[in-house]
Amino acid sequence: MPTPDSTIVIQRFAESHLEGMRALYNDPAVCRQVLQMPFQSLEVWRKRLADTNERLLRLVAVQAGEVIGNCTLEQYARSRQSHVGSIGMGVAVAWQGKGVGTQLLGAALEVADNWMNLHRVELTVYVDNEPAQALYRKFGFETEGRLRDYAVRDGVFVDALSMARLRQTA
Repeated sequence: MPTPDSTIVIQRFAESHLEGMRALYNDPAVCRQVLQMPFQSLEVWRKRLADTNERLLRLVAVQAGEVIGNCTLEQYARSRQSHVGSIGMGVAVAWQGKGVGTQLLGAALEVADNWMNLHRVELTVYVDNEPAQALYRKFGFETEGRLRDYAVRDGVFVDALSMARLRQTA
Protein backbone atom coordinates (compact mmCIF):
# COMPACT_ATOMS: atom_id res chain seq x y z
CA MET A 1 0.00 0.00 0.00
CA PRO A 2 1.44 3.41 -0.92
CA THR A 3 2.55 5.65 1.89
CA PRO A 4 3.15 9.40 1.83
CA ASP A 5 6.80 8.97 2.82
CA SER A 6 7.56 6.74 -0.18
CA THR A 7 10.24 8.15 -2.46
CA ILE A 8 8.52 9.99 -5.29
CA VAL A 9 10.61 11.59 -8.01
CA ILE A 10 9.33 14.27 -10.39
CA GLN A 11 10.84 13.88 -13.86
CA ARG A 12 10.33 15.27 -17.33
CA PHE A 13 8.26 12.87 -19.46
CA ALA A 14 10.65 10.61 -21.41
CA GLU A 15 10.70 7.48 -23.55
CA SER A 16 11.05 5.32 -20.44
CA HIS A 17 7.65 6.58 -19.20
CA LEU A 18 5.58 5.66 -22.26
CA GLU A 19 4.13 2.42 -20.91
CA GLY A 20 3.48 4.00 -17.53
CA MET A 21 1.57 6.91 -19.09
CA ARG A 22 -0.50 4.53 -21.18
CA ALA A 23 -1.30 2.47 -18.10
CA LEU A 24 -2.11 5.54 -15.96
CA TYR A 25 -4.66 6.97 -18.39
CA ASN A 26 -6.10 3.61 -19.39
CA ASP A 27 -7.22 3.10 -15.78
CA PRO A 28 -10.97 3.78 -16.03
CA ALA A 29 -11.03 5.60 -12.67
CA VAL A 30 -8.32 8.02 -13.82
CA CYS A 31 -9.62 8.35 -17.37
CA ARG A 32 -13.10 9.37 -16.21
CA GLN A 33 -11.70 12.39 -14.33
CA VAL A 34 -9.68 13.83 -17.24
CA LEU A 35 -10.31 14.59 -20.90
CA GLN A 36 -8.27 11.63 -22.20
CA MET A 37 -9.90 8.90 -24.26
CA PRO A 38 -9.75 5.32 -22.94
CA PHE A 39 -7.77 2.52 -24.58
CA GLN A 40 -4.93 4.71 -25.78
CA SER A 41 -2.01 3.08 -27.52
CA LEU A 42 1.67 3.58 -26.88
CA GLU A 43 1.80 5.37 -30.22
CA VAL A 44 -0.48 8.14 -28.89
CA TRP A 45 1.95 8.78 -26.06
CA ARG A 46 4.96 8.43 -28.35
CA LYS A 47 3.55 11.21 -30.57
CA ARG A 48 3.01 13.43 -27.53
CA LEU A 49 6.58 12.78 -26.44
CA ALA A 50 7.82 13.82 -29.89
CA ASP A 51 6.27 17.28 -29.43
CA THR A 52 9.35 19.26 -28.45
CA ASN A 53 7.60 22.63 -28.22
CA GLU A 54 9.45 24.62 -25.53
CA ARG A 55 6.11 26.07 -24.39
CA LEU A 56 5.08 22.59 -23.26
CA LEU A 57 6.24 20.98 -20.02
CA ARG A 58 5.22 17.39 -19.31
CA LEU A 59 6.10 16.05 -15.88
CA VAL A 60 5.64 12.61 -14.38
CA ALA A 61 5.72 11.42 -10.79
CA VAL A 62 7.62 8.16 -10.51
CA GLN A 63 7.82 5.83 -7.53
CA ALA A 64 9.94 2.66 -7.70
CA GLY A 65 10.05 2.95 -11.50
CA GLU A 66 6.27 3.26 -11.88
CA VAL A 67 4.50 6.32 -13.29
CA ILE A 68 1.98 7.32 -10.63
CA GLY A 69 1.03 10.78 -11.87
CA ASN A 70 1.35 13.31 -14.64
CA CYS A 71 1.10 17.08 -14.95
CA THR A 72 1.27 19.09 -18.16
CA LEU A 73 1.78 22.83 -18.35
CA GLU A 74 1.36 24.54 -21.71
CA GLN A 75 2.05 28.20 -22.35
CA TYR A 76 -0.30 29.74 -24.90
CA ALA A 77 1.35 30.46 -28.24
CA ARG A 78 -0.62 33.56 -29.20
CA SER A 79 1.37 36.75 -28.56
CA ARG A 80 -1.38 38.47 -26.59
CA GLN A 81 -1.78 35.41 -24.36
CA SER A 82 1.86 34.47 -23.88
CA HIS A 83 1.46 35.29 -20.16
CA VAL A 84 -1.11 32.45 -19.83
CA GLY A 85 -0.66 28.72 -19.42
CA SER A 86 -2.96 25.77 -18.83
CA ILE A 87 -2.58 22.76 -16.57
CA GLY A 88 -3.78 19.20 -17.03
CA MET A 89 -3.03 16.41 -14.62
CA GLY A 90 -3.90 12.95 -13.36
CA VAL A 91 -2.81 10.77 -10.45
CA ALA A 92 -3.10 7.00 -10.05
CA VAL A 93 -6.02 6.07 -7.81
CA ALA A 94 -3.82 4.32 -5.22
CA TRP A 95 -1.77 7.51 -4.87
CA GLN A 96 -4.54 10.08 -4.68
CA GLY A 97 -4.54 12.03 -1.43
CA LYS A 98 -0.92 11.15 -0.70
CA GLY A 99 0.82 14.32 -1.89
CA VAL A 100 1.58 13.30 -5.49
CA GLY A 101 -0.66 16.01 -6.95
CA THR A 102 0.90 18.55 -4.61
CA GLN A 103 4.41 17.65 -5.77
CA LEU A 104 3.46 17.68 -9.46
CA LEU A 105 1.50 20.92 -9.33
CA GLY A 106 4.17 22.59 -7.20
CA ALA A 107 6.88 21.65 -9.71
CA ALA A 108 4.80 22.83 -12.68
CA LEU A 109 3.96 26.15 -11.02
CA GLU A 110 7.61 26.72 -10.09
CA VAL A 111 8.44 26.51 -13.81
CA ALA A 112 5.40 28.66 -14.69
CA ASP A 113 6.50 31.39 -12.28
CA ASN A 114 10.27 31.33 -12.49
CA TRP A 115 11.06 30.10 -15.99
CA MET A 116 8.07 30.89 -18.20
CA ASN A 117 7.08 34.09 -16.36
CA LEU A 118 3.39 33.17 -16.57
CA HIS A 119 1.01 35.55 -14.87
CA ARG A 120 -2.12 33.42 -15.31
CA VAL A 121 -2.43 29.63 -15.10
CA GLU A 122 -5.82 28.08 -15.78
CA LEU A 123 -7.45 24.68 -15.77
CA THR A 124 -10.78 22.92 -15.86
CA VAL A 125 -11.97 20.35 -13.33
CA TYR A 126 -15.20 18.39 -13.12
CA VAL A 127 -17.64 19.83 -10.59
CA ASP A 128 -17.78 16.55 -8.65
CA ASN A 129 -13.99 16.21 -8.31
CA GLU A 130 -13.79 17.93 -4.95
CA PRO A 131 -10.35 16.54 -3.96
CA ALA A 132 -8.79 18.04 -7.11
CA GLN A 133 -10.56 21.35 -6.50
CA ALA A 134 -9.16 21.43 -2.95
CA LEU A 135 -5.65 20.82 -4.32
CA TYR A 136 -6.00 23.66 -6.80
CA ARG A 137 -7.36 26.04 -4.15
CA LYS A 138 -4.35 25.18 -1.95
CA PHE A 139 -2.17 26.64 -4.73
CA GLY A 140 -4.25 29.80 -5.09
CA PHE A 141 -6.59 28.79 -7.90
CA GLU A 142 -10.03 30.34 -7.78
CA THR A 143 -13.23 29.30 -9.51
CA GLU A 144 -14.09 31.67 -12.33
CA GLY A 145 -17.15 29.96 -13.71
CA ARG A 146 -19.12 26.83 -14.39
CA LEU A 147 -18.97 25.26 -17.84
CA ARG A 148 -22.27 23.49 -18.41
CA ASP A 149 -22.31 20.21 -20.35
CA TYR A 150 -18.55 20.57 -20.75
CA ALA A 151 -17.73 16.94 -21.55
CA VAL A 152 -19.24 13.49 -21.94
CA ARG A 153 -18.44 11.07 -19.13
CA ASP A 154 -20.08 7.70 -18.66
CA GLY A 155 -22.50 8.55 -21.46
CA VAL A 156 -23.84 11.78 -19.94
CA PHE A 157 -22.88 15.44 -20.17
CA VAL A 158 -21.08 16.74 -17.09
CA ASP A 159 -20.23 20.23 -15.92
CA ALA A 160 -16.76 21.51 -15.16
CA LEU A 161 -15.39 24.46 -13.29
CA SER A 162 -13.02 26.94 -14.87
CA MET A 163 -10.32 27.79 -12.33
CA ALA A 164 -7.34 30.11 -12.57
CA ARG A 165 -4.45 31.39 -10.50
CA LEU A 166 -3.12 34.90 -11.04
CA ARG A 167 0.47 35.29 -9.86
CA GLN A 168 0.93 38.29 -7.63
CA THR A 169 4.07 40.27 -8.37
CA ALA A 170 5.67 42.66 -5.92
